[in-house]
Amino acid sequence: MKILMALAFVGILGALASAGVFMLREGRDGKPRSGSMMRALAVRVAISVALFSFVMLSWYMGWIQPKGIPVGP
Repeated sequence: MKILMALAFVGILGALASAGVFMLREGRDGKPRSGSMMRALAVRVAISVALFSFVMLSWYMGWIQPKGIPVGP
């Protein structure tokens, strides 16, 4: 479970980094030459929504339990 979530976070960061690279390479003349940056950002949003849905499903199924913030020393 933790490995899957960590891989999703790595995927989100990778998609965000690739969108930044595409922005720097293609945005020099003010007009994008392809939709690579938009595709990378769409992948990032899709992975984020899938991760949120997986966390909610895991909570609903009882696979994970909320612990809260510990109070006291």
